[in-house]
Amino acid sequence: MAGTGRLQRDRARQAKDGKERSTLAEIVGIVVVALALAFFIQLLLVKTYRIPSESMEPTLDIGQRVLVNRIGTHFGDPSVGDVVVFHPPAGADQPPPTCGAPGEGTGSSRPCSAPTPERSDQTFIKRVVGVGGDRISIRAGHVIRNGKREDDPYIRACQPNAECNFPDVITVPDGSFFLMGDNRGNSDDSRFWGPIPKKWIIGRAFATYWPPKRIGLL
Repeated sequence: MAGTGRLQRDRARQAKDGKERSTLAEIVGIVVVALALAFFIQLLLVKTYRIPSESMEPTLDIGQRVLVNRIGTHFGDPSVGDVVVFHPPAGADQPPPTCGAPGEGTGSSRPCSAPTPERSDQTFIKRVVGVGGDRISIRAGHVIRNGKREDDPYIRACQPNAECNFPDVITVPDGSFFLMGDNRGNSDDSRFWGPIPKKWIIGRAFATYWPPKRIGLL
């Protein structure tokens, strides 16, 4: 009888151990699947981006983190007012920024009307202020689009001595977007290196998730 009881206890212990191993394997499997889904969602749909400079203040501060919709631009174009993450043209990330149209941009009365042909591997974040066909000029950091000044309560106004006046009008090429930082006196943007084609846009920033006190939609 004692042997039978010991055998039953051993079988019960083995069953319990097997159940615990099965539960552990299930948990590990769930974690692996969740991590794989998170990876593919970030790869294909949503990407995170850390704000590297003050060019988008006061809307976005240095170190703030945003979520970027990577798939939306495949089904439609960004609109005026959207904040987008993108690759700038080559030369935009080197001082002074390079314009693809000689004589425009830095030191000129005309904003840059054409980017350099190649794109940079860097990523920038700016706001769309003009789309293909729009006629653009800049006065005291304010965008004059098709003869009307933008409604821009989100900007940080230009300070004295900032390069914020480009009164001569340019036309944004079809399929391109004119981008500017909200910190109008401290942003290297399309004023200096030109509009960018849609294929260089990574996606639209739609929410901020860090720091916690700044969580919200853009």
